[in-house]
Amino acid sequence: MKNYSRKEKLKHGFWQNKPMSEMSKVEWEALCDGCGKCCLNKLEDDETGKVHYTSIACRLLDNESCKCSQYSARHQFVPECIVLTPKNIAEHAYWLPKTCAYYLVWKGKELYDWHPLVSGTSNTVHEENVSVQNKTIAEFEVNDDEWEDYLWEEEV
Repeated sequence: MKNYSRKEKLKHGFWQNKPMSEMSKVEWEALCDGCGKCCLNKLEDDETGKVHYTSIACRLLDNESCKCSQYSARHQFVPECIVLTPKNIAEHAYWLPKTCAYYLVWKGKELYDWHPLVSGTSNTVHEENVSVQNKTIAEFEVNDDEWEDYLWEEEV
C-alpha cells in the first residue's frame, strides 16, 4: 500500500490549487490512480469519433497490479503508447476515462474518494471496483478483427 502524500512528500490537495503545467514530475505521476483503463485497447468510430474501450489490454499491462510492466522503457515495446503531459492533455482528453484524475483535474473537478491521493492507499481503486484488475485479456490472445467482440461493458 503506497501512501503518495507521505512517501513522496506531496502536499495534500496540491492538484486543487496548482496548475497542471506547474506540477513536478512526481506530482504529475501521482495523479494516476492506477486503474489501468488507459492501457485498454480502444476502437474509435470513424464516423462519430466515439471511443469504445475493449477488455483487451496492452501487452505490457499487468492484469493483477494494473501497472505497466515496463513503464520506463514502454516505448521500446509499444511505440504508439501515449505519454500524457500538461501540454497535450487537451488533445487526448476525449479518450481518457471520465474517472481519470488527469481528466478530472484538467476539467476543474474533484477527485473521487477512492483515488489514492484522497484515500491514502493505492488499494482503494481496486476495492471500489474502479480498476481493470483481473478483468482483461492480453492483446496477443485476440485477433485484431475480433476486437469488437471484447467491448468493455462497464462505464469508463
